[in-house]
Amino acid sequence: MKSGPQPANPAPASIMWTRQELDAILSLYGQFVARGEWKDYAIDGLRDTAVFSIFRRHSEMPMFTVVKTPADAHRQGMYKVVAMGGQILKRGHDLKQVLRIFDKKRFNVID
Repeated sequence: MKSGPQPANPAPASIMWTRQELDAILSLYGQFVARGEWKDYAIDGLRDTAVFSIFRRHSEMPMFTVVKTPADAHRQGMYKVVAMGGQILKRGHDLKQVLRIFDKKRFNVID
C-alpha cells in the first residue's frame, strides 16, 4: 500500500464546441455585431451542455443562448436556440440549420 499524496480525481469532462461549430456561430455573431445589434457573448462548457450566450448590451441576461446537448442527439437534436424568456425558438440535428432562425426573413430581433 502506497503512502503519501494520492493523485486527485480528474474533473469530469465538460462538453465544448468544436472548431466548426464555433466558426458557424461566430460568423453569425459577427454579422449581427457589424449591424450593431449584438454587443457581447460568453462561452460556457458544462458537464452536459455547451452554451454560447449572446448579449445585446453588457447586461446580466443573454438575449439568446445557443445550446449543445449531446444527450438529446437521438431525440429532437442536440442543438437549440433559446430566447431570453426560456422559449425554445428552434432545435435540430444540424447547427447551421438551427442558426437559420436568425435569418431576417424568418426572425426579427426585437429590442
